[in-house]
Amino acid sequence: MTLIEKPSQLPQAIAVALHTVFPDLKVGSHRDFQNDGVKTGVLVTVEGNGPGIRSREGRKAHALAISLTAMVAPGALPFEACDLASQLMDLVLDNRWTLPQAQCDLPTNIVAAPSSQAAGERDYDTWTVSFTQTLYIGPGLLNDPTGQSLFASTWDVSNIDDPDQYKPLGE
Repeated sequence: MTLIEKPSQLPQAIAVALHTVFPDLKVGSHRDFQNDGVKTGVLVTVEGNGPGIRSREGRKAHALAISLTAMVAPGALPFEACDLASQLMDLVLDNRWTLPQAQCDLPTNIVAAPSSQAAGERDYDTWTVSFTQTLYIGPGLLNDPTGQSLFASTWDVSNIDDPDQYKPLGE
């Protein structure tokens, strides 16, 4: 298992997992679907990155909004994109994409819906599965910044933001 060092590792891990499950389906980012004429596949997109609650170890949290857009070629069987979106939802549920459990929460707020076109109509040949997944990046607080575990009792410290007022655990 690879340690997570940056948020871009999540969509990359998702793409690898989708390639494994759907080997005949094109999976990629916006760049992979530009100007090639392929209309069937899964587009992996990071829609946003917001702060989350730090992990128990004190790692910084990044709550990533992810979209998996399931596209089928026009003229495909009715609801084929809906079926693909349902398979994607099943895959997303309880999946950490081979990322370390201590650094990757399970997905939340999983929703699938047909995409909207510019005119406000529903495009039933394109469905989007959206979810939020939190990554915990960076060193734990016990290892940041000095690598030495420190503590202080609140009654002994006049300024909790002053690292000089903390002592190593061994003292």
